[in-house]
Amino acid sequence: MVRKQYSFDQILKMKVLLTVLSLCLSSTGFSQADDFRKKQFNLDDGVAIKGYDPVAYFTMGKAEKGKSAFSSSFHGVNYHFASAADLNSFQASPEKFEPQYGGWCAYAMGHDGSKVEVDPETFKIINGKLFLFYNRFFNNTLKTWNLDESRLHTQADANWQKILNR
Repeated sequence: MVRKQYSFDQILKMKVLLTVLSLCLSSTGFSQADDFRKKQFNLDDGVAIKGYDPVAYFTMGKAEKGKSAFSSSFHGVNYHFASAADLNSFQASPEKFEPQYGGWCAYAMGHDGSKVEVDPETFKIINGKLFLFYNRFFNNTLKTWNLDESRLHTQADANWQKILNR
């Protein structure tokens, strides 16, 4: 058996080629995952929470409309922020601020797993997570959620996992 000897330059070129190839393949995987998230999340013109600032719910305790000048994307989902400080907070820890269930109504997700629009000003922070609710036509689902939160929360988590695993 004859072994071929490779020069240092040949080995370096192969390593560079393998690195580039692995980066291309991994970015394709992220792109597919990002596309899947975009399809599952509640987006208006590609923006989550109807343009409301996800950080403001936590820092101000209220819904605050974001500005397109302060925007960021996390795994394909775009967010707007009311200030540069909120943008920076989000970029440091996006998972902390993203709404649960892709920004769909938490009550509907718990009730039957459906994706129902929300009123971004109707929300609740539970264990450091943002939950959004439908609130129109005399139907505030946050009130109904509060009557059976434990069961609805558990069921919403299970229903959202089913959606993500499709």
